[in-house]
Amino acid sequence: MSTQQQTSAEPLFVSTRGDSKALPASAAILQGLAADGGLFMPDRPLGVVAPGAAYADTALVVLQAAFGGDYAADELRQIAHTAYSSQRFDDAQVVPLRQAGDRYVMELFHGPTASFKDMALSVLPALMASARRRLASDREILVLTATSGDTGSATMAGFQDMPGIKVIVFYPEHGVSPVQQAQMQRMPGRNLRAVAIRGDFDQAQQGVKQIFARARELAPQCLLSSANSINIGRLIPQMAYYLHAAHQIGGGKAPLFSVPTGNFGDIFAGALAGQSGLPLSGLICATNDNQVLKDALDTGVYDRRRPLHKTLSPSMDILVSSNFERALYTAAQGDAAQVQQLMAQLEQQGHMALPAGLHGRLRAQYRAAACTDQQAQHTMRHVYERHGYLLDPHTACAWLAADELAGAYPAAAPQVVLSTASPYKFPQAALEALGIPAAKDVQDQLALLEKHTGVPLPRALDGLFDRPVLHDEVIDPGDMAAYVQRRAHTW
Repeated sequence: MSTQQQTSAEPLFVSTRGDSKALPASAAILQGLAADGGLFMPDRPLGVVAPGAAYADTALVVLQAAFGGDYAADELRQIAHTAYSSQRFDDAQVVPLRQAGDRYVMELFHGPTASFKDMALSVLPALMASARRRLASDREILVLTATSGDTGSATMAGFQDMPGIKVIVFYPEHGVSPVQQAQMQRMPGRNLRAVAIRGDFDQAQQGVKQIFARARELAPQCLLSSANSINIGRLIPQMAYYLHAAHQIGGGKAPLFSVPTGNFGDIFAGALAGQSGLPLSGLICATNDNQVLKDALDTGVYDRRRPLHKTLSPSMDILVSSNFERALYTAAQGDAAQVQQLMAQLEQQGHMALPAGLHGRLRAQYRAAACTDQQAQHTMRHVYERHGYLLDPHTACAWLAADELAGAYPAAAPQVVLSTASPYKFPQAALEALGIPAAKDVQDQLALLEKHTGVPLPRALDGLFDRPVLHDEVIDPGDMAAYVQRRAHTW
């Protein structure tokens, strides 16, 4: 555990790289990225207790354990119950578990933008606004976010028209689905900008990190923060759905979770839940053709020196997975100097070789499998024909990974596949998987999918293409810093 650890029962937040001072929750959330370029982590296990019956109550338990020393109990209660209300989520359970054969599918897509990113981005804006009121009420916050698809619209929806906070989302011009792009381009809000870059997600993410390093030069009058899962206020709330799923299954059983992940935040939230007392049988990391995480977990070498493949699961089209750094920090048992050395090697040389002990601890916690587009579509069709359940391409990767790896875990372990997005966000892929000729027009694709499957179109996507395009700027990755500098001065 970090040498910066405090002696009280309330967690502080320390950098994975060790050169930044420990901060209370509100300051860490407001800052987003640690000053030394690392990511914030709680300086001790959170000690989460048994979840409540309603999802909002489970979320409140998590928020209190992580942030209760810095945020008032009444404030956290209001944040949790407002975030997960029926006004924001179109399923009364918020996160329902559906049974498909002998497996559970945890549906995380019933929020304002029909993806799992809504689960945390229904909470983070309120946490950040509260932190601003207490710590920097005289300054405006500029939230910078790189997205591979879903984080962008979820961030924009969460911060929509919030006073004192502006948002710029950068996304790869040809690296998201048409529905994902439409959600960002058509999102109203006086404080929002969505900007396409002529590049990929890794370039967008690297550009944002470089802007953070130059924050005082580029936007001295603003506080720069992030809504990506590099922000601890985005990551911690994701623990709640792991606890909630185990509570719904009941019987004191330790579930096995299969998680589609590109930036490693979603699966690492499960690891944090396990460290905080949730019984786990295991965590399966499901990737697509961009299998840098699988290779790292299998071989102990993380190597981003490879082409990025555009796939049917664009939210996982990532080669530099930010939250893998948090997994390294945990596996290194809080040795921030070791993490700093490894991350410097990755950043400077494009690869890092994990020490044997660290790699062994990662392997004890995570197993990984990769899924091609062809396999994903076969899985989508198979699950629909056999169980009448429609998967999106990301969830199909997780289903296939469970098929491949579940045999390595106890047979009695309930298997839970995380469904991270509605299949309606990828209608062409879903139609092709089911053997239904897909129309060229995306609106027609949505109608066809609903007609042939009877699965209702999510409330979040109803009328999407009837809204006007509000954000249509396209820039080169090298122009991101100049764009932020200009917008910081003139919105």
